Amino acid sequence: MAAAAWHGRDRTPPVPEGPDDAQLQRLRTLYEALVPYFSAPEDPDPLYAHGGDWEKAFPEYEFDATGRIGRLVIRYPAYFTDGEAEARARIEHLLAAKAGRGREYHFAWDEEGNQLTVGVLAPLPTDIAVQRFVTAPGETVLGFTDPVEVQRTLPLTFGEGQRDVPPVVWRTGPRSTEPHLLALGQPGSGTSTLLRCIALQALQHGDVLVIDGGGTGEYACLIGRDGVLGVECGLTGALASLEWAAQETERRLIAANSARQAGHPPPKDTRRPLWILLDRPTAFAHVAAADGRRDPQSLLQVPLRHGRAAGVTVVVADQLDCVDALSEAVRQHTRARVVLGPATAEQVRAALGAPPHTTPVAHVPPGRGYARLGTGPVHRLQVPAAPDPYDDATSEAHRQAVTALLPPRTTPADGESIPDAAPERAKLSKPAPEAAQGMETAQGMEAVQGMETVQGGEPAQVSGNGGSTEAGAAEPAGRPVPVLEKPEPAEAGAAERS
Repeated sequence: MAAAAWHGRDRTPPVPEGPDDAQLQRLRTLYEALVPYFSAPEDPDPLYAHGGDWEKAFPEYEFDATGRIGRLVIRYPAYFTDGEAEARARIEHLLAAKAGRGREYHFAWDEEGNQLTVGVLAPLPTDIAVQRFVTAPGETVLGFTDPVEVQRTLPLTFGEGQRDVPPVVWRTGPRSTEPHLLALGQPGSGTSTLLRCIALQALQHGDVLVIDGGGTGEYACLIGRDGVLGVECGLTGALASLEWAAQETERRLIAANSARQAGHPPPKDTRRPLWILLDRPTAFAHVAAADGRRDPQSLLQVPLRHGRAAGVTVVVADQLDCVDALSEAVRQHTRARVVLGPATAEQVRAALGAPPHTTPVAHVPPGRGYARLGTGPVHRLQVPAAPDPYDDATSEAHRQAVTALLPPRTTPADGESIPDAAPERAKLSKPAPEAAQGMETAQGMEAVQGMETVQGGEPAQVSGNGGSTEAGAAEPAGRPVPVLEKPEPAEAGAAERS
């Protein structure tokens, strides 16, 4: 038995305690790099000194499978100015460079305990398509973030599977402290995708008006849909739509105030949310200036100032290099901010009003960025995939996900009204006898769309309202003109009108 036990002993080599030589070298290098920042000549017992003991400065550390630092707790002296953003930014930039580039790091500063915890963040999921999120009315999902940032999760469908993901939820309505949103990014960063995602969620409970300053047709899938008031790509249409939106905001305020004074609840049409989505409104600025017309952004003052009480929400998306062209009202009243795409820490701080707690990376997928709601913390953000379903580059899975959320069409895409289902009766005047010789009529015909009237070798033009017939020669005087009345099918009614 002793021989059997000795033969079957565990021959697995023991796990080495502590870091190996390569990991020790990484920690020493990191310690030496922090010496100029965490040391002072007048310190009698410095925690950081060249050739010093790094184990006192790094009480906890972890490494990943590749041998790079995965988590690190750093102690620093009390005289370090950890309350200054510039001092923090220098340390974070140094740690991101020395610990390994190409990864996102999260920095948690404990000013009371003089400790800094550095952690490597896992990439946010990019395979989440837009879908019907489980939210309450007035809640809009901007994207998804890290589980340590929020305490709420949403059940999401991934093909045949399902899992819970922490969302970034933006609350709008009369009690919202951030009723309007501004999204900034580089071209191709996903700002138009964010607006489409918001529009698909807003159409569930409200009406949407889209102003596309880029004019690229990114929102053609919304034209003619139930709840979409319009999709404008030109300056004239944008001015007319925004002028109506300003008047609608005033009308809602007056109607709600009158109802309150009378002791009645607000009317239903004032409680239905109205969303105004503007993609690149600064593109209209130089066109309006050249034509001597007003900038469409000037019409946003009333919806931005009084939209919260009137149930009007404004969402503006533009490029980072066009921030200075945005109006003062847009920059002042859009307290919910989103920055997408590659951006420096200075650009993120200027757009959000606070620096991120992570290190921005140079290469990010579309829809990846940061979000901040009011004075809250800065969250990492990944916008759900909501591409243009009419784009040839869109995958079939994403196309089906977007079209499944689109409301049914109420009017044709060209803006014409749908003909009545009941057949109409058309009155056609008979042409002159010279032209009537070539006309053939058949009994039992249910439509006259195939009938041609020829006079002098030219076709006659039949008016769509059953009026007179314009022919090349005048009607003979004194001759009675019979009138043919035949039923017209609904399908041919629109085609016969000219």
